[in-house]
Formats: sequence, structure tokens, C-alpha cells
Amino acid sequence: MTDRILLVDDEPGVLSALSRLLRLGLHDAQMNNYVVETFTDARLALERARECAFALVVSDYRMPGMNGVEFLQALRQLQPDCPRIILSGYADLNGLVAAINEAGITRFVSKPWNDHDLLCSMRQILKIRDLHLENQRLADLVRQQQGRLSAQEAELRRLERLEPGITHVNWGPDGSFILEDPGDVRL
Repeated sequence: MTDRILLVDDEPGVLSALSRLLRLGLHDAQMNNYVVETFTDARLALERARECAFALVVSDYRMPGMNGVEFLQALRQLQPDCPRIILSGYADLNGLVAAINEAGITRFVSKPWNDHDLLCSMRQILKIRDLHLENQRLADLVRQQQGRLSAQEAELRRLERLEPGITHVNWGPDGSFILEDPGDVRL
């Protein structure tokens, strides 16, 4: 399974530059390229995040409709283990504080970025994420061996890490389950 990276910026040129940088300079432990998905609309990016898991998300801070902090807050609810980087060309201290406190960002990177520094930060963040996920897996294994976690619960946790939201069902008041229209945008 190839990990995915999500890039969100309202400027297509920035998305192209970031995609090119990642394609040439960022590989997983097996030297495979990450699948890079780009969006100029934060709401559409959130919809995509409801469909599949991302190893890392990089978002612009100032975007029309939904700013980077709002987007990353919503993403954090969907994929709490996904590290988040925010890019900004503005030195906005209040925005930076909000991004750290409300969206739980991992890094704040100023535009224009230094390619080498950005790639090093991303590699470090992805290694820390991999260690965190491995620690979770091992802790679940120990809980399972101690009888504090059933095999079914361990499998549900594993599936949720791979595909966020897959283990959640929306139930109607009559006991039926509710299918969501993929065209609906939820925040």
C-alpha cells in the first residue's frame, strides 16, 4: 500500500511546485514515491479525506472559503494521526497560534520555502508518524495478549487507521443505516 500526501492551496502554481518537489525528493522506506493529491478547494480536499487516509497534509494558510486553520481542524477530526503542515506567505502571529492550538499543526513553513528544509521536515515528520503508528500497533498487540483488547477491537483499530471512518455507521431513528450522498459537503 502506497501512502498518500495531500496538498491544499488555492494557487495552482504552488501545488505544481510542491508536487514536483515531492515527486523528485520524497520517497518512503522502500524508495517508492508517495501518491500526491492536490486540491485548490479545501472543502473538496476534506471530502477526499473522508474517503482515504493520508500520511501527511500540507495546506496554505490563506485560502478563500475556508482558511488553512479551519481546514486542518476539520481534517484533524477525520484523521487525528495525520500530521499537518501549514504554509503561509504572511507573518500572522495570531494565525500561527490558532494553527498550533486549534488545528494541532506539526510545522509552520513560510513561503517561499527552502526546498531542502521542507523535504527534511517532511521526512522527519513521516518517520515520527511511522514510529507512532508502529507503537500503537505494538501497544494493541500487548493489550490483546493481556486480554484487555479483543482481536476484533484490534482489527477495527487497524482498519480505522487505514481508512478513517470505515468503522463508523450513521444510524437512523428507526434502526436503519443512512448512506451519505458523496456530493454533500460536510464540515
